[in-house]
Amino acid sequence: MILIIGAEASGKREFAKSLGYSDDDFTTDPFDGKRVVYGVQSILFADHTRTQELYDALADKEVVICNEVGSGVIPIGREMRLGREAAGRLCVLLAKDAEAVVRMVCGIPTIIKGQI
Repeated sequence: MILIIGAEASGKREFAKSLGYSDDDFTTDPFDGKRVVYGVQSILFADHTRTQELYDALADKEVVICNEVGSGVIPIGREMRLGREAAGRLCVLLAKDAEAVVRMVCGIPTIIKGQI
């Protein structure tokens, strides 16, 4: 699995497309049979208790795309904070098992683990 992280609108999906994936390969539903899942953080923002369930579903995907959540403003609301923390923990788990981890900044990929 390739984990692609980065800020909102940093070029994560475009980078995945440059690897040969098309719009038809993308989904926001980790339980869908598609190869690329994006927007993973949104699921945990809605329900922070699903970390293990999501990890199990995402570990078999070819590409997982998640917004970085650790460098922004800390949310005031408890549920949003818990969701953000869960998204960070999920990315740690995914990165540990990923073949490659890519961080996108301004459309520029930086490979921080493995090879593409």
